[in-house]
Amino acid sequence: MSDQLEELTLINRPEKSRPLGLLFWICVGWVGLNIFGAIFANLLPLPDPLFQNYSAINVGPGIHHLLGTDDLGRDIFSRIVFGSRVSLAVGAGAMLIGFGLGAPLGMLAAYRRGRFDAIFTTFMYVLLAFPAIIATIAVLSFWTPRALVKIIVVIGLASVPLVYRVIRTATMGIATKDYVVAARIQGATDTRILFKELLPNVAPIGVSFLLIGIATVITLEGALAFLGLSVNPPTPSWGNMINESRTVLAQNPWLVIFPSLALCLFLLCLNFIGDRLRSHFDVTEVKL
Repeated sequence: MSDQLEELTLINRPEKSRPLGLLFWICVGWVGLNIFGAIFANLLPLPDPLFQNYSAINVGPGIHHLLGTDDLGRDIFSRIVFGSRVSLAVGAGAMLIGFGLGAPLGMLAAYRRGRFDAIFTTFMYVLLAFPAIIATIAVLSFWTPRALVKIIVVIGLASVPLVYRVIRTATMGIATKDYVVAARIQGATDTRILFKELLPNVAPIGVSFLLIGIATVITLEGALAFLGLSVNPPTPSWGNMINESRTVLAQNPWLVIFPSLALCLFLLCLNFIGDRLRSHFDVTEVKL
């Protein structure tokens, strides 16, 4: 593109961005630690999460069992680490499907406008009229036998309309900016405008929403576990562990405290990271 285009183009540039701060990096470290544990759980010196030690039933936290054991003698810490695999896989997998389908359609609809926008937006808003949680429960109730992949696909498809709406709204706010208009006037192709002008400015909003969406989906997986619609026991997940603890809560409160704490800390960290990134990359227009 010519120097004239560069002079006419307006870019979004951070103006006195808020520093990320120490708490942000602590949250990033905690999320990274959870991801590391989920990926390399088999290589870590952890007990078998399915092994039932009947000589150590409902044992409290100690040297041999860091967070204690459950009513079947299974190590709680090991089950939390292995259970993070299911929760993280559902959260990340579902949102990748949602963004993989909803984000490109949302950007194209906001950029193209016209009939393309009208058709897809109407269709997505019709889907949004149906409660996603009810639709997810209904599909998983009849789509048996349930498996992790099926749960990810169902929740991922249910998230497409919401992702579409968020990305479309963000793109519409950028597509009318002067630097996009200048690129069009200078004859830039649609592909260049989408990838060079729109995508870099929509990406911060998308990443922030992605992290918050993963946290929401993980919460949804926990709710599905309470209804018996998540992965089948004895496969551990944070939701399943909390659900199983209801029957022995009085005898062993650690069984619900530690999985709930792991879930809450991870969700808080994801939400904080997403919110701080959104604030950090908040941009204003300036001329070159």
